[in-house]
Amino acid sequence: MSARAKFATAMLRTAATLSRVSGRGDGSVIGGRVGLTIEPRLLSMLASGRRVALISGTNGKTTTTRFTAAALEAAGPVATNSFGANMPTGHTTALAKARDAVNCVLEVDEHYLPQLLNDATPQVVALLNLSRDQLDRAMEVSGLAAKWREALSQAPDVPLIANADDPWVTWAAGASNNVTWVAGGQRWQEDSWVCPQCGKHLDRYGEFWRCVACGLTRPSPSWTIDGDVVVAPDGTRVPLDLRLPGQVNRANAATALAVASAFGVDMAAAGPRLTSVTSVAGRYAVVRRDGRRVRLLLSKNPAGWLEAFDMLEPRCPVVLALNAREVDGFDTSWIYDVDFSPVHGRRVLAIGDRRMDLAVRLQVNGIDFEVVEDISAAIEAVPPGDLEVIANYTAFQDIRAEFDRVN
Repeated sequence: MSARAKFATAMLRTAATLSRVSGRGDGSVIGGRVGLTIEPRLLSMLASGRRVALISGTNGKTTTTRFTAAALEAAGPVATNSFGANMPTGHTTALAKARDAVNCVLEVDEHYLPQLLNDATPQVVALLNLSRDQLDRAMEVSGLAAKWREALSQAPDVPLIANADDPWVTWAAGASNNVTWVAGGQRWQEDSWVCPQCGKHLDRYGEFWRCVACGLTRPSPSWTIDGDVVVAPDGTRVPLDLRLPGQVNRANAATALAVASAFGVDMAAAGPRLTSVTSVAGRYAVVRRDGRRVRLLLSKNPAGWLEAFDMLEPRCPVVLALNAREVDGFDTSWIYDVDFSPVHGRRVLAIGDRRMDLAVRLQVNGIDFEVVEDISAAIEAVPPGDLEVIANYTAFQDIRAEFDRVN
């Protein structure tokens, strides 16, 4: 690295450290910003000569990145931003903080994937899913898929690990010459009833989908899931003993193992390491407060809420938290795309800045509920025992702060 790049890296680390010790954050964003201001090419320089995996999609990026980093640790230290900070500033900080790590796993905001394809020269890219998310501040699914397809067409030989069950991902990945397909699942299908290629109606038969007009069809996956086992392309069966709930996390684990395999990591060594992932930046964390066992689930969009409902323990009360700040998107109309019937029959408490919006939606769905002030009031309102919490992004961060930033 040049003297300028070395100085930029030193200033990056200093800024990140000052941010942490002053309690202003973990320093990932400000550190990267300082480094890139001094040397705009710093991200590319730090990635040079290293093996980089990029993980992108609307949902599941952070968890899949954590799983992938855990799997790759079987081959040595890993540089990763697996607690978030998924834009170039965070990527730069992650690479600078682990300079000795040859293997790198970077979670990438789906809008920044084209830039990272250029800057990070990845060895492999994992594409998880595409669905609507914060439409008042981001593009439609079709626009984002087209952006991905164009970027991938400029790098057609970069190996992809892609979700065969998502038509938008399949179409975007179709620009590549080198795709390994994973049965990653797609329980949320409301954004993919029409063909990404021609706009005609998609026919669906269980997990299989096809367009009879243009022929776009679900590819045959090489990596599949059989209960709690991931089946590799050569027939190797990798048992999963995950600490994270839900079918969606089994799919995330399958993608992580596929990435690890692309790095040459033995599945017998990689699989057991996924057990070490017990929470992800507070997601799935369990907190005990006043005789209650509180589990935290993050859901930022309709697809995420559908998956969160699938993870709820039977019969226990649930707190639903909704904010609408800048990083959430100010428009809360998306909650009308969420079917709240899975919480019918439970005790439901609504909190958050937009709890009255949530209350109206629950009433429309015929769900009995209570509106309370905050998470402390919700905990007081329920008897001792288990309590589930589902929150969108800033509401989730507020609750983590109440529990002293639990990880």
